[in-house]
Amino acid sequence: MVRERRGTGKLGCLVTLMVMAAGVYFAVNVGEVFWNYYVFQDRMRTMAAYASMRSDGAIRNRLVALADSLDLPESAYNVHVRRVPHAIFIWADYSQHIELPGFVYELHFNPQATGTF
Repeated sequence: MVRERRGTGKLGCLVTLMVMAAGVYFAVNVGEVFWNYYVFQDRMRTMAAYASMRSDGAIRNRLVALADSLDLPESAYNVHVRRVPHAIFIWADYSQHIELPGFVYELHFNPQATGTF
């Protein structure tokens, strides 16, 4: 006995795939912004851990170069380094825009690290 299949169209599947592709596209864009923040903050922590071996200027220059390679906004290039006896504080402050369908969202980041030596 042969049964006929339901006569559904393939357009529903295409629309679902397009919506899923758009969701993945925007998730990758948002994920990239957060990943860059994580990498920047992780490098700050590394610099703070080895601060006794580097000058403040060298730390600042390396972090500015990293911010440039990650394509962070220019405000991220303003890296602050402050030393007190046996400790170092490193921080930056920047905002980044994320464009989503219909609006632009601004995220504020404040990566920071503290180290002792």
